[in-house]
Amino acid sequence: MDFYKLLQLNRKVKCHRVKFFGLYLLHKLNKRYLAVNLDPVMACNLRCKMCYFTDADYVKTLKGQFKPEELKAVAKAIFGRALKLQIGCGTEPTLYKNLADLVALGKDYKVPYISLTTNANLLTEEKIEELLKAGLNEFTISLHGVTRETYEGFMKKANYEKFHDAFKAFVELKSKYDFKVRINYTFNKDNFYELQEFFEHFDPKSFDILQIRPIQKIGNTEYNDFDISTLVGDYPKIIKGIKETCKSNEITLLAPDELSVLAGENQSSFIFDYTFCYISPKQFWKEGFNWREVSFNDFSREIGWSSTLLSNVFKSKKTLKSLSNRLNYEIEI
Repeated sequence: MDFYKLLQLNRKVKCHRVKFFGLYLLHKLNKRYLAVNLDPVMACNLRCKMCYFTDADYVKTLKGQFKPEELKAVAKAIFGRALKLQIGCGTEPTLYKNLADLVALGKDYKVPYISLTTNANLLTEEKIEELLKAGLNEFTISLHGVTRETYEGFMKKANYEKFHDAFKAFVELKSKYDFKVRINYTFNKDNFYELQEFFEHFDPKSFDILQIRPIQKIGNTEYNDFDISTLVGDYPKIIKGIKETCKSNEITLLAPDELSVLAGENQSSFIFDYTFCYISPKQFWKEGFNWREVSFNDFSREIGWSSTLLSNVFKSKKTLKSLSNRLNYEIEI
């Protein structure tokens, strides 16, 4: 399954009523439509300056990990409805020792697309291949700097060589396995201009998707300068150059053409909160879901989920927009 083609299709369908009616039908027919985002362990090996892991008080609340038998119960409860399984959604999943087993569990439930979000510092070629053999479809790699100085400055405790070793392994393994590599570059006014040098440091053969996204406030972070207004003028020119290089290398680019677009209406975001399902040792989708004993279908009936989806067909864009706060990313190939 090409998940990014589905994203493009979602953007092409402009009518939110059609989208919600489609979700309603998928739900009623017991089909897959959820993007399950799962954190198997509440920890991270790095202390990135733009991440809440630099908030010592908050980190104290992020404890726990799933036991293997618990993950089997999680899979039984929700994986049958997962269109995509995203392992890692704010913590570092490579710290979880049974990671390959979790990927294999997703494949046992025939989840069409499984992705791993990671800082890549604990990935070796052996571990990468183990995950690919288990059925992983995509590595999503977090990046906060192009050069060594900026990378190690923003991603504290990270190692620039280890990071690039993972990308060298990706190049080698692409000849044996069918998988994608996505880079998520979070920019601020102190690391944005390095993007002009991006392809001098990263082999275009090593990755398939590049997402360029602005800094957002996600907690009490060490780096807290969220003003990127000074970049508005230079942004289109730099992004244009990156887009051209991506196109010539058949790399999918996820980035707005200009920063002002981020403040605009994102038609595709209306359904996000109704397809997004977050799971961790402390949280499971909606509050009150006793997933160890109650099925997804039974709990959905209990909370009137199908009625919620159907009612959104008749809500205005203004009402739905007030319920959503999603970034507006273009998808370019």
